[in-house]
Amino acid sequence: MKNIRVRFAPSPTGYLHVGGLRTALYNYLFARKNNGKFILRIEDTDRSRYVEGAVENLIASLKWAGLTFDEGPDVGGNFGPYMQSQRLETYKNYVNELINKGDAYYCFCTPERLKALREEQEKQKLPQAKYDKHCLSLSKNEIEEKLKNNISYVVRLNVRPNQKIIFDDVIRERVDFDSNNVDDQVLIKSDGFPTYHLANVVDDHLMEISHVIRGEEWLSSTPKHVLLYDAFGWERPRFAHLPLLLNPDKSKLSKRQGDVAVEDYRDKGYLKDALINFVALLGWNAGDDKEFYYLNELVNAFSLEQVNKSGAVFDVVKLNSLNALHIRNQSNEKLLTMLKSEIENSELRIENYSDERLLLIIESMKERVSFVKEFITECRYFYTPPAEYEQKSIEKNWKSDTPNQMKKLAEAFSLLESPSKEDYELAFTKVAEELNVGNGKLIHPLRLAVSGQSTGPGMFDILYILGKNEILKRINSAINKLK
Repeated sequence: MKNIRVRFAPSPTGYLHVGGLRTALYNYLFARKNNGKFILRIEDTDRSRYVEGAVENLIASLKWAGLTFDEGPDVGGNFGPYMQSQRLETYKNYVNELINKGDAYYCFCTPERLKALREEQEKQKLPQAKYDKHCLSLSKNEIEEKLKNNISYVVRLNVRPNQKIIFDDVIRERVDFDSNNVDDQVLIKSDGFPTYHLANVVDDHLMEISHVIRGEEWLSSTPKHVLLYDAFGWERPRFAHLPLLLNPDKSKLSKRQGDVAVEDYRDKGYLKDALINFVALLGWNAGDDKEFYYLNELVNAFSLEQVNKSGAVFDVVKLNSLNALHIRNQSNEKLLTMLKSEIENSELRIENYSDERLLLIIESMKERVSFVKEFITECRYFYTPPAEYEQKSIEKNWKSDTPNQMKKLAEAFSLLESPSKEDYELAFTKVAEELNVGNGKLIHPLRLAVSGQSTGPGMFDILYILGKNEILKRINSAINKLK
């Protein structure tokens, strides 16, 4: 296999779509697996769709996800510039070569003529609207006259009829198209900028791209690209077209049905390891049942041959599950750093919490959360006394004799000196025996009094983390409020 060079080539139209993240990831994994180069190229030739700040956003999102590129706009390289808007002269030179060879031609048709042509073809119910090659028959003198008079024009690819266009795809194997179904695609627009088709082929050749790994939506454009490679006499790269990402209803993944931007998932608290793990599995598996991966493990396991042809459903439930798994596999110290960041941004006023206390909260809640923020939102009682009490638990667990039982527990706890978790448990068991009641009759109202909830981590973990003085305050407060 020759030197592996792959590229991720997004357009700066806003945010990084999760589909784009998957394309970037598969390119990255393939490059790293094969000791190749991963290149970022910005395809910004469609100035009408350019969004200010989008390039910076794309780069920031890729770096957040851990997908470092070897060449690109902000890191340089031997094949730059890596912004297509800075390569216009190169495209003009190559398109002139095509014109001289008869593989491209000037088209001076007005928007009005093109509209009328399209409407007529639709009226005839032709399978697709195509340009009718009207300007291909212009004489050299006619062309020169129009150019001299600054008549607006585009340059089109000259697709010869009755050809079979055949190429190999790593994922879809042999693919063939009939050239009669391929339009004379515009290569240079009236503003002088190239279209995706020309710029992409020229840049992939000049940047020595060995494999073009991109979404399935580009499959229908590939015949045009193959014709361009052949017209220039260039070696084609290997193509690999990735399956579509689908909503649960099997429609194409779109913002109408939920978040699709990488930054949305980052801001919602998804770990980058979990999002990368999830996205990798959207259309690929290693041929076994393994679903939990870190990025370095994905590099070792990945191959293009194991990418599926069929669309992949974006299942947020599965993403949440993977996020929970990745949280459980983080060290408590790393989670502490994340939690402290969440505390800084929390609406809940949290003050004077030591690292030691937070680590205890993390250990007690680690198996019960799916997001770092839930170390706060799912156990607010660790940070502030309950402002209200769960009504169902009151009705079920707070009986007429409960206040006296809670007073007994409070008295027993007050006698403990620097109590451990085990000390609380022993004192609790002793009170239950003295009152001749089952542990359940005491532990549920105690949990309600201390946390305001009916569920949570182990009761004695909660008592130990809160500390004796805070427990006694909360028990007395519940006795007064729940009469």
